[in-house]
Amino acid sequence: MQTDILIAGAGLSGLALASALQQAGVPCLLAEARERVGGRMLTLEKACAGSVIHADIGPSWIWPGQARVASLLRQLDIGVFEQYSAGRLVYEDELGQLRRDLDYSTMAGSLRVDGGIARLTRELAARLPAGTLRMSNPLTRIRQLDQGFEIGIKNGDDQLEVRARKVVLAIPPRVIVNKIEFEPALAARVTADLQSIPTWMAGHAKLFALYPRPFWRAAGLSGDGISRHGPLMEIHDASPANAEYGALFGFVGLPVGAPTRAEQPLIQAAVAQLEKMFGPEAAEPLDVLLKDWAQDEYTATPADGTSTSHPQYGTPASLAALAQQGLLFASTEMAPQFGGFIEGALEAAENALRQL
Repeated sequence: MQTDILIAGAGLSGLALASALQQAGVPCLLAEARERVGGRMLTLEKACAGSVIHADIGPSWIWPGQARVASLLRQLDIGVFEQYSAGRLVYEDELGQLRRDLDYSTMAGSLRVDGGIARLTRELAARLPAGTLRMSNPLTRIRQLDQGFEIGIKNGDDQLEVRARKVVLAIPPRVIVNKIEFEPALAARVTADLQSIPTWMAGHAKLFALYPRPFWRAAGLSGDGISRHGPLMEIHDASPANAEYGALFGFVGLPVGAPTRAEQPLIQAAVAQLEKMFGPEAAEPLDVLLKDWAQDEYTATPADGTSTSHPQYGTPASLAALAQQGLLFASTEMAPQFGGFIEGALEAAENALRQL
């Protein structure tokens, strides 16, 4: 197979770049390792109590002032609504003691997407010309030629070979090092720089508890919770705009690989924590959904720990020579201003488009 530009990774960055190239009349091929588009932007959809729930199990929010996301939402005609923030926050200290008198919301002013945040990536994918997007096609090898590149792509039991003038890797830097063989090998400085960039969300696990209604609101609670006792360290109202069902989600604060982070012990402990913090109705969820990103091979690597702080992102200077040769990097971690955010994925795609 031959293409002008090969893009690896059909997350938001890769899809936005492919869309922009197609609009400019530049042929490209977009290869995605997973069976779905979206990368770390994942919305689980499930029928529950007569409703279709949309659980944003990856990123949840966008923010005012993020112009690229705002423009994309208008382009795709996708609506947003403000994160529910009325009422009091529940705080649990290290000893498990509670306070319910804090009139404070941690995410007031943030916006959520009607129908789930993965609508952005699904809509972008649906608008690509037929044959542009290849699913379940992970890159395994990139060999530099005198002119362009030869790329090995796994396709079931077969190995495809694709010739491309330029290659854009819109996947996390550490995953690149772990999953792709380069011929010739990347310089030691380049490999070290890629390995040093933490993958955003790689240590996260996220749990959703679904209820017939957002019962905590009647008690004057916003659904916000902060805990230093756990297992959920940060909790938010994840109900839809029309509140046709209730949902609470929490970020798991347990170390990667801990026995207590295994699915069943974690769900049991988390539901008990929600009952303690938000009342007896929380003890009987209609369903509980869990996504541990640390177990996702196309997100996390052994180098990724449990840190949830926001690193300083941007494109290392050592990658400049590769870009001149036609090998570019465009995950959200490469964005200098909004790295790690959804806006950063679009910023990285925009920067890659400019270089191309």
